[in-house]
Amino acid sequence: MLEKIPGAVGEALSGLKAGRDKTAVHSDFSDIADTVTLTSPAFADGADMPARFTADGAGVSPPLAWSGLPAGTAALVILVEDAGSPTPRPLVHLIAWAIPPEPAELPEGALASPGHPGSGHALGQNSFLRAEWLPPDPPTGHGPHDYVFQIFALRQSLALAEAPGRGALIDAMRGHVLAKGTLTGVYYRS
Repeated sequence: MLEKIPGAVGEALSGLKAGRDKTAVHSDFSDIADTVTLTSPAFADGADMPARFTADGAGVSPPLAWSGLPAGTAALVILVEDAGSPTPRPLVHLIAWAIPPEPAELPEGALASPGHPGSGHALGQNSFLRAEWLPPDPPTGHGPHDYVFQIFALRQSLALAEAPGRGALIDAMRGHVLAKGTLTGVYYRS
């Protein structure tokens, strides 16, 4: 959808970015230990995300793996936010809120996305109010966008209504996060 924005508009907005400091790991849980390692066999931390996982490709969710969970981890939350979005707050691309700690991975396409059913994980609402992976779709000419994949190890499963939004998720997580970690994938349209 955003690929239809003219490049000149994207370039004019290039100085406007939500910022990494407004992602949940920095704004809401900055005091939590950053000891969980989150990786993807598809891209390295800080590297370009393959188009396959974006609106320019198949739009499936990327494969993820984690390690270093603290003892007592009962559930995981994975939250993906676009720190490069030209909005006041990062756009939410994914809320997966009831991920079991084992197996320590999610294969490609495990999370529902447009045109792909996923494998039945509990998902919250992205910024487009859909309970699915929102494939990266940055405006042409806006520059690189940092898609911050955030993982949170929780001491207990969350009691949430079906498809919670970011605010309800953050409120429910308070006091239950044992550790966190991040992985950043970069995507842009020149």
